[in-house]
Formats: sequence, C-alpha cells, structure tokens
Amino acid sequence: MVVAILALQGAFVEHGYMLDRLGAEHFEIRQRKDLDRAFDALILPGGESTVMGKLLRELDLFAPLQEKIKAGLPVFGTCAGLILLAKEVAEDKTYLGTMDIRVKRNAYGRQLGSFYTETEFKGLGKIPMTFIRAPYIESVTGDAEVLAEVDGKIVAARQGKQLVTAFHPELNEDVSVHKYFLEMAGLQ
Repeated sequence: MVVAILALQGAFVEHGYMLDRLGAEHFEIRQRKDLDRAFDALILPGGESTVMGKLLRELDLFAPLQEKIKAGLPVFGTCAGLILLAKEVAEDKTYLGTMDIRVKRNAYGRQLGSFYTETEFKGLGKIPMTFIRAPYIESVTGDAEVLAEVDGKIVAARQGKQLVTAFHPELNEDVSVHKYFLEMAGLQ
C-alpha cells in the first residue's frame, strides 16, 4: 500500500517522515506524470492554499486528483490541505470542494497568531496540536463529523475517507493522527 504526498509547496517532507516512522511506503507528487504511479491514499499538506490551488491547475493535477477523491481515494488534508478539500471557504473561492465543511482561512491571524496546545481528538485521546496561520472549520454538514475542537472552534473533521486537521500533526513527535489516517484508509 502506497501513500502519495502532494509536494508542490508547504510542509510535505515532514509528512514523509511521519509515514517513514509508521513503515508506510510513500512518494511525492510534483507533476502530472507522477499520477501514473499507483497509490492508495493521498496527503495534502499545509502551506499556502492559494498557491497550491494555482499550481494544481497549472500542472494539470487538479481535475485528476479531484476525480480520484470523489471516487473514494482516502485523503488527509492538513491546514491548507483542509482548505483545498472544503466545499465552502468563507470570503474566498473553493478548490477541490469534496468535503461538506465550511472553512475560515487564516482564522487565527498572522504568523504571530501561531500556537501549540493539547486537546482531545475523538478516538485518540489528548494529542499535541501545532497551529500555524491556521484555518478552522466554521461548520460541518452532511456526513462530515467533528473530531476535535479548540476553544469552541472545530479543528479536525472526517467525512468517509476524507480527514482534515487545521493543525499540523506532522510537526510533532506524536504519530497518532497519521496512524489514524492509515487505519481509516485501510492501509494498516
């Protein structure tokens, strides 16, 4: 079983480290021909959602990835990846639009608004969470379910085989969220 990591911009290397620690095979998607490789799950990392959205279109990755996700490909979006998957982005355009969530970009302010906390994540207990210019989920609809909240704001959710976090689990030592994703995807 293989996990692809979108590697256009952002914190993609760190996701690879987490997958290495869990013994999961992975590779990076940088261009259209990378989609020719077989993969069983996808990680959309944190970074800048506007840049990532633009590059997805310019590199002709947008439609094929959107189709794969809509067809049931397990996907894990962190921070900007969460924004890419949201069906609704407050005061901004949507991107892949595959998950029944409404998101607020840069909800915690600028870089100086970054913070670390530990709180409950459904099914995992208390875990570390690092937020960097993070969004949060304003609302979930349909089959989307809330997995974690910080100060009354939704910071993790799941819908079928789609998992999103507003925080960066790849920036901590704890591998539990990545393990949760692999188990959700049927890869562990």
